[in-house]
Parts: sequence; C-alpha cells; structure tokens
Amino acid sequence: MAKQSDDIPPIMGHTFPDHHTFHHYSEMNLDRIYMDYNATTPLEPEVIQAISEALEDAWGNPSSNYIAGAKAKAIINQSRENVARMVGGKAEDIIFTSGGTEANNLVLHTAVEYFKRTCKAQEQGEGQQNRSKGLPHIITSNVEHVSVKLAAEHLQKDGKADVTFVPVSNVTARVEVEDIIAAVRPNTCLISIMLANNETGVIMPVQEICQRIKSLNKQRDWLRILLHTDAAQALGKVRVDACELGVDYLTIVGHKFYAPRIGALYVNGPGTRTPLYPMLFGGGQERNFRPGTENTPMIAGLGKAAELVTSNLSEYESHMRSTKLYLEERLKAVFRDKIQFNSHFPGSDILPNTCNVSIQGPRLQGWRVLSNCTRLLASVGAACHSDSANRPSHILLSCGVPTEVAANALRLSVGRGTTKADVDAVVEDLRETVQLLEEMV
Repeated sequence: MAKQSDDIPPIMGHTFPDHHTFHHYSEMNLDRIYMDYNATTPLEPEVIQAISEALEDAWGNPSSNYIAGAKAKAIINQSRENVARMVGGKAEDIIFTSGGTEANNLVLHTAVEYFKRTCKAQEQGEGQQNRSKGLPHIITSNVEHVSVKLAAEHLQKDGKADVTFVPVSNVTARVEVEDIIAAVRPNTCLISIMLANNETGVIMPVQEICQRIKSLNKQRDWLRILLHTDAAQALGKVRVDACELGVDYLTIVGHKFYAPRIGALYVNGPGTRTPLYPMLFGGGQERNFRPGTENTPMIAGLGKAAELVTSNLSEYESHMRSTKLYLEERLKAVFRDKIQFNSHFPGSDILPNTCNVSIQGPRLQGWRVLSNCTRLLASVGAACHSDSANRPSHILLSCGVPTEVAANALRLSVGRGTTKADVDAVVEDLRETVQLLEEMV
C-alpha cells in the first residue's frame, strides 16, 4: 500500500464491486500502511475529478451572469443538494464553511447572540423590564473536539458565557442523558454534543438528548435550548439523519469522508426556524450567513463526496466494520493478555472503523511504539493534539482508562480501502516492534 509523503495519507489499492477504485502512489513507498483515517482521508478519484473540472470550467464568480460564473453557481447548487441529502436535510439548510472549526464556532457564537437578543426582546416586553437573565449557559461534554472545547472555554474566560462540561461515564464512555438534563438551567441556550468520539469511536446518545430537551423546551417560558452535534467523525461511516436526530445544527467536515478540507453547517431552517448569526460580514454570499466568494472547486469536491456517501454508505460501513473486526481478532491472537481495547465499553455503540488499543508493557508507550514501527502510520490520539503526543490522552483518561493504559494507546482507524493483507502486515509490524522494545529493557 502506498504513501505519498510523511504528512499526506496514501490511497490504498482496493477495488469495490461498484466503481470505487483506489490507486497506488509510487512503488517506492508500498511498505507504509496508513491507519489514521479519523485524522484525515485521501480524496476519492471522483472527488479529484470534480475539483479539477470546477477549476477548469467553473472559474467564474458564482454571482456573475457569464458562462463560467453560471457554471460555478450550478455546481454550488448541486453540491448543496448533495450535502443536504447526505444528512437528511433540505438544500436551504446547508451553509458552506471553511471547515468544521468554523462551523462549530459559528454555532457557539450564534447561541450567545441568540441569548442576548432574546433577553433584549423580553426586557422590551410588558412586565419584563430590567429582569436580569445572567449569562448565557452552554452545556457540552468533556470529550468534545477542541474546536468546541476551546471556543466554549474562550467564551467563559471572557465572561461572555457560563459553560458546563458534563463528564462522560467511566462505564460507557458516553455522556449520559440524565446528566445532561440535570445540568440544564433557566439560562441554558445551547447543548453541543459530538455524534461520535474521534478517539474511542463511541457514539453519543444525541437523539435521546434531543427528544428530552424538546419536551423540556415546551415547558420553558422564554428561552429555547438550541441543539448541536459535531458529526465530523460519523459521516461516511454510519447513517446520519439530522431530522431523525432532532438537532438544530449539525457540523459537516469534508476531509473525514474523502472530500477536501472544507466544511458545512446544517441548520434546520437558518434564520427562520433556527437562529443563525454571522461572524463575518461581506458580499452577501450564503444568504449573508457566511459571506465571501464561494470556493467553488472545494464545494464541488464536497458535493461529490457527499453523493458517494449517499450511494454507497452500507458498502463502506460493512467493509470497514469487517476489516476492523479482523484487526481486533489478529491483535488478540498475537498479543493475548497484553492487549486492552480502549474502544470497547459496555452498552455503547462504536464507529465501524475505530480501534483504540493499548499493548501493555513498561516500554510500550504509544508514541514509542509508533516511532519504531517500520510500516504502520497511525496516531496516539486526535491529530489536533499532536503537540502533546507523549502525554496520555485526556479523552481516554476522561473515559476512565487508567493512566498507564492510556499512555500505551494507539488509535488505529481503517478506511474504505484497507485490506486484510494490510491488517496482517500492521499486526506483524507491531509484533516485531513490541519484541524489539521489550528486548531493550
């Protein structure tokens, strides 16, 4: 299997029965095997083609009337339809953004602004003069992506919001519905819970949270609680339907499902049923919610990748699940009682592609194992935490994984093209590496 460079993931040679052929890169690098698909994915060939065609033919400004501009507008409209279909929404519910970080920040910004405007409207109403509402209150979990965690912490530090970080259960690694409900206050304006965790693969009970909060909203006299999920890790791996989940906002991240580094935000009726307030001001694009001349080629790529997910999700999911199960079987067979899975929690569903595992031993810290592997390309945790690679993952510690186990963790995430031969090679690489490190003691 091929590798392009140390920071660009390879595309593995695997042909699906349909039309999904992954091409090898140079023969020189066929010894490296990429298993870090939760960090980023390569582009599908069809996605590259869609981007290239847009670069060549749709270079015009989408707001212009000439042919190249009209082509750009048509591509953007089609992509909006494709992305909406992937998440069970309508085209008008999709706002294109630069990525998941911007989408998540936009939601938190909107929640604070919504609280302020609601308070102002209340104060202007009869009998509501000067009634203090306090600060807007946001509820999230303690295992969120940093683009939610740090945005919330920033609002708290600046005195713009109160934030409750609800801890996940040490048994299930999920945030429990009752704990979310217990955290609700009269001034709660937003609940933001990821759909699936990027390190453990645990799927959160977002639908149940939404059902309970919607019942609660009916009893609240002045402030509706808005509901958001960051679906970055779930899209392209499991079925995601925003309407079934019951969320107001859903974050979409292209580079997690074989699209380029661009994102989108699903909003259930932006500006009508659901508030949305811009952070940027400019030329009126994206209905003024996210102005700036549209990045047509990347939007084209996102739309094509979304179309592929809609058409082939069951195939992708079953392939990844069977490959991951084979990986876990081989790890158990080779390492026996030395192995501990940090992605197995009773009662919790997990992503079909994610295997978080620790090989127990005093010199088998995750960073040390990976730096001595000759074939495996993986990570010890989230790519956005790479500056703390030698420290145990705070996500695993939050899930109740003991420190010495968390220190040895490897996050292995398989992709659409990962084969059983890749798995065999990776497990053998790990076996040789562990033997080498143990002999150095």
